[in-house]
Amino acid sequence: MRRVQPRVAILVAVTVVVLVGVGAYAVSAWRANRAAIDSAPPVASTALDAVLAAPHIVFRSTLPGNEYGLVAAVPLDDPDGARAFTDVACDRVDVAGPVASCLRTIAGIATRWEAEVLDSDWRPVETWGLPGIPSRTRLSDDGGLVATTSFVTGHSYATVGFSTLTEVHRADGTSLGNLEDFALTVDGAPFTAADRNIWGVTFVDDDAFYATAASQSVGRTWLVLGSLEDRTLTSLRDDAECPSISPDGTQVAYKKVVDTVGGQPVWSLAVLDLADGTETLLPATRGVDDQAAWLDDDTLLYGLSRADEPGTTDVWAVDTTPDATPAVLIPGAWSPAVEG
Repeated sequence: MRRVQPRVAILVAVTVVVLVGVGAYAVSAWRANRAAIDSAPPVASTALDAVLAAPHIVFRSTLPGNEYGLVAAVPLDDPDGARAFTDVACDRVDVAGPVASCLRTIAGIATRWEAEVLDSDWRPVETWGLPGIPSRTRLSDDGGLVATTSFVTGHSYATVGFSTLTEVHRADGTSLGNLEDFALTVDGAPFTAADRNIWGVTFVDDDAFYATAASQSVGRTWLVLGSLEDRTLTSLRDDAECPSISPDGTQVAYKKVVDTVGGQPVWSLAVLDLADGTETLLPATRGVDDQAAWLDDDTLLYGLSRADEPGTTDVWAVDTTPDATPAVLIPGAWSPAVEG
């Protein structure tokens, strides 16, 4: 019988201790999470069909409780009232007509991520994998095109050296390509830096779209106009991220770096008038890190985390005037999309 070497025995013992410790921590974390869910106050809810039959706002619910992470909806005329829940969990969600786009994290021994297209009954139609943490999704107005952005490295746009992958699919799952493969023109010249990143798509129509392009090697970020047919991206202006086109197509909202604190960028929202090129900064939105949505042609929606409640976010609304004061529109919500 072979004698077990002392080093091997020590290694086995250490491994067992580590595994036991990890298992104990996981059980403890699960119990703490379960206790938090059980102690959370009930969330007022109502019938889904009735809410979806009228103008409404769809979002990810982040109120503590069993419904955390589920897609919900509230009437447009009663956004802080009772919410109607689907049984679909998403990290990011968008809706357009009869189509919904859902990006989600699927936890497990090996965590994976996916994009899913759902019909008007919230049933899955198409699903495809994502390479990393979900970040952004947008649908074209008719729901025929789906844009998705996920992190390949890093987990936020403030992370040094982050990398994203942004693709456009048809709603039937057909890929129209990775936008990093599109020809990028900056200031009238081809831009081919290997570290270019593209993210945050907003569709103009079935061909044109706005997005963000950036290169950390040159330290610049651009608002770009893209064409799916020509497979091109053309810079329009510097320092604009996560664009969102207004319902009437005359304005684009985006986040803009206004400060740097501790080496990290600080953003505020700004709105660009596409006719005359006037940019209006919204100083009261300082600290936002989201792709805004439009409530109407004069009001923006965006998500903000609660500083004192990790994991809980609120959807805020702000008029597109420089002196506007934001206010919470939907408490305990994230990733809003307006329908109707």
